[in-house]
Amino acid sequence: MRVLGIDPGLTRCGFAVIDGSPGRPPRAISYGVLRTPSGAELGPRLLELSDAITVLLTTYDPEVLAVERVFSQHNVRTVMGTGQAAGVAILAATRAEVPVAMYTPSEVKAAVTGSGSADKAQVTAMVTRLLTLPEPPRPADAADALALAICHAWRGAALRRRTLASTGRPGALPPGAWGAGR
Repeated sequence: MRVLGIDPGLTRCGFAVIDGSPGRPPRAISYGVLRTPSGAELGPRLLELSDAITVLLTTYDPEVLAVERVFSQHNVRTVMGTGQAAGVAILAATRAEVPVAMYTPSEVKAAVTGSGSADKAQVTAMVTRLLTLPEPPRPADAADALALAICHAWRGAALRRRTLASTGRPGALPPGAWGAGR
């Protein structure tokens, strides 16, 4: 399964493309950070992010977009920018007819490190090890996007089948086959 992971942010938006599936080591295809100038107007920044994510979707043709679910923070400005960037990513994926999966930071940490309370250094170390990268991905936004993609590749197989069931696409579970176990 090819997954595009997005760690949303307005100034720095991490992205990662991996191939992976449950029980198999994931493979990094591409990762990095999309940047927008902090002094620019909001509209053009969001448009720039949308265009860049659309290019990623077109270039890498992922089966799913995994994005961090926005959670409450003390800094309202930060959470607003994160939410806006997440919305742009979700919209771009929806336009490209790519299913979207959302994960909380603790879900991602638990999937990658085994602990939902792992710190950024632990997540980065595990991402580096799991992907057998020669050096840790920098900045942290890229490592977080890789972790999101790994989380979905490992935990998202059942979720993908559920998503397909709702769309009627081939490979889906029959409608209702998973309803009781949600």
